[in-house]
Amino acid sequence: MSKKIFAANWKLQKNPLQAKEFCEIFRAQVVPQTYFWDHKEIFIFPQNFSLDSVIHAMKDTPVFTGPQNIHTEKSGAFTGENSAVFAKEMGAKTILLGHSERRQYFGETHEALNKKVKLCQELDLLPVFCIGETLAEREKGETEKVCFEQITQALNGIDKSKRIVVAYEPVWAIGTGKVATVEQVKEIHEKLYHKMADLNFSNFQLLYGGSVKPDNAKQLLEVPHVDGFLIGGASLEVDSFMKICSQ
Repeated sequence: MSKKIFAANWKLQKNPLQAKEFCEIFRAQVVPQTYFWDHKEIFIFPQNFSLDSVIHAMKDTPVFTGPQNIHTEKSGAFTGENSAVFAKEMGAKTILLGHSERRQYFGETHEALNKKVKLCQELDLLPVFCIGETLAEREKGETEKVCFEQITQALNGIDKSKRIVVAYEPVWAIGTGKVATVEQVKEIHEKLYHKMADLNFSNFQLLYGGSVKPDNAKQLLEVPHVDGFLIGGASLEVDSFMKICSQ
């Protein structure tokens, strides 16, 4: 049975000092708990200026850290972009890719994301790949269609034997306080699991994201094929993040 994954997406928040303070508290409280790591994995995705602080603060721990985005190329004349190679050299183990905010605000395409996933695999960095539908798409009954397209297009041609984490986040539930019902989560995760299996992915986990909080985490974690969470706002404070991770 796979370990449950609790991934913190800090977005454009927490400067290096704040990130360091968070990690020091979390490390002191959780890392010594050997039994915790027998069943759970922790991922932290800070904004890029704080990545080095998090990596150093979590050195020699089981925590996975990495940036929230990379460029499709390893290096070159790409002002303002981030290199997966440099992230790995710093100590990153994972990369967050395809978040709806990247798609919405920065125009990320299936083609670009496909290149980024392949680059992660080439460098042995674990991709955490986000998918999800907008409210308009859900109301038109297109949830399955949209999610399947995001998977088949952006994950086309990748090595299906290598580990990948897919995070389903209904766009209408991200940072809105709204959360998909247990039945909605159950329905889409069941379909996503079988879609990934039908596509011959052999080493994958499915996360749920979208206004996950301590008071709804336990119920959501009991849904079949929910292998953990991608957590936004509730991951910014050690106390709330700890309560979710302790489920």
